[in-house]
Amino acid sequence: MKKQRIRDEAVGEPPEGTWSNCLVIDRHVYIAGMTSRSDEFDTIIGKDAYAQSKVIFDKIKALIEAAGGTMADIVKVNIFLTDVNDRQQVWEARREYFEGDFPVSTLLEISKLVHPDMLVEIEAVGILGAGGD
Repeated sequence: MKKQRIRDEAVGEPPEGTWSNCLVIDRHVYIAGMTSRSDEFDTIIGKDAYAQSKVIFDKIKALIEAAGGTMADIVKVNIFLTDVNDRQQVWEARREYFEGDFPVSTLLEISKLVHPDMLVEIEAVGILGAGGD
């Protein structure tokens, strides 16, 4: 079993020598914490948790599809919010990307993210083929 790094042009690559956005090992897909930071890593897209979550779920979708899967293959998400009161906005966005049996989920309030305008960060784990057809 060898790990494979997955890249997609819809998701900016991190600086060299820092982390991988997505790795596949066998059928397991690991997606790093995604934020709504632009491809250039200098602009935050979205002023509220809903808008930022949509950008993030778009990135997760691009990476799982680049790995050969679908959003139905996502089995777990970890959500980090700077204000737990924004959770309804995140859940609203999540309902636009998942249906049926939603992934298991952890949601945590944290004091801050790496940029002061970031409100949410989401990481995901998928298993290729787990979602069915």
